[in-house]
Parts: sequence; C-alpha cells; structure tokens
Amino acid sequence: MPDQSQPSASPLASGSIAERLAVVRGRIAAAAVAAGRDPGDVRLLVATKTQTPDAVLDALAEGVDLIGENRVQELVAKAPAVADRVTQGELQVHMIGHLQRNKINQVLATATCLETLDSLDLARAISDRCLRDGRTGDRALEVMVQVNVTGEESKSGLAPDDAAALATAVAALPGLRLTGFMTIGARLDGSGEEAVRAGFARLRAIRDEVRASGAPGTASATELSMGMTGDLELAIAEGATIVRVGTAVFGPRPTPV
Repeated sequence: MPDQSQPSASPLASGSIAERLAVVRGRIAAAAVAAGRDPGDVRLLVATKTQTPDAVLDALAEGVDLIGENRVQELVAKAPAVADRVTQGELQVHMIGHLQRNKINQVLATATCLETLDSLDLARAISDRCLRDGRTGDRALEVMVQVNVTGEESKSGLAPDDAAALATAVAALPGLRLTGFMTIGARLDGSGEEAVRAGFARLRAIRDEVRASGAPGTASATELSMGMTGDLELAIAEGATIVRVGTAVFGPRPTPV
C-alpha cells in the first residue's frame, strides 16, 4: 500500500469540479491520518485565480466554504457573486496575493482575511482604515503574516528572522486580529522533499515562538497556511491548518496567448 503521507505523482484529477474536490479532500484526509492528525483540523482553501464566477459558484455548490484570491481586480470582479454567502457567514474569502496600499479599500470591502501581511507600514494603514470603518472587536479584520521561508527574491514575504517581531507588533494593532502565518514553500521538483518540509517546519516554529511569547493578541495566531496542489501532503505532515489548492480543483489554468 503506498505511503499516503507522500505527494501523489499526478496531483491533478480529471473530471468535474465535484470529482476533483473529492480527490483533493481524500488527499487531505489521508495525509492528516498519516501524520497522526484529525482531518478536520486541516481546511481546504480553494484558490480561484483566473476562474470565472460561475466556476467559483460550482465549487461552492460542492460545499467549499473558503476561497482565496491572488489579485485584487479578480476579488472585486467576483465579489457580487459571493457577497450574500459572505454576509451570511457561509463563506470566507482570503486575499492570498500581494497587497498594495492603494488597494486596501477594495480588499476590505470583500475579504474576510488577508494572508499576505509583510510590513508594519501596511499593517498600520489597514488598521487605520479598519478603525475608520468601525471594524473592531468581533468585526476586526483577520490577518496572517507572510514569511518567505525559502529566501527566494521572486517570492513575497519577510525574512523568517523578522517574522516574530512583526507578528507581535501586528497583534497589538486595533482593528486587526492576528490569526497565524502563511508561506509559499520551495518548489518540490527543484528542491526535494527535505527542503520543502524544512521550510514548512520553520514556519511552524515561528508560530509556536510567537504564541509562546504571551504577547497581547498572539494567542489567536494558530493558523499555518502552507502547502498547495503539489506539496500539500508535506505541509500537512508539518502542521498546516490551511492548504491552498487551485489547479487540482479546477484543472490546469489555460496557457496565456
């Protein structure tokens, strides 16, 4: 019997969105069990980059309750299709792409969480906007600190050595609720499993350090958003609480012309 903790050789499933989702959910459950974890402790975030509102609604019809957008313009374009579900608390929408300060208002109008916070200046700007909008207490914006565990210049996020200090500062800002940390791991095909797992383990250690500090607002920083279609098993083995999957749900994205 194959080791379910290892990534599948062909992570993309054929068939409908419903069939693909079933495969992804099966992979998540198997990986969690192999790691001695409860499958219910790992949430599936369906990444909807380049997908149409109709495709997103098809996924929601199959029980998806957490989606993520990389681009602000796509977040805005899809907002009308999902607004009612967000308002009713049936759907969470995470911003999982880099955010520029001039796009803060657009993101706050729809997103329930920003996973890519990587500077104190940006955090303060978002905090100020949340306060102006009355988003405090239970209405505070959930945020995660993005960490570049690989050190690659092509990836966003701050250096691991700077993550704990930023997280502690963010946790103290009004209007924000620090819920955890996010990273994009090393490429599995270029780095190998050991390096990928080491990066995920580093993020887990940062989270544990921040929570153990006892600093105000850090107790809620439980989430680890890490792992995607090709490496979700490795991420779950290292403690991921959210895995971000797009192509394994919707199929390969079309090649730009």
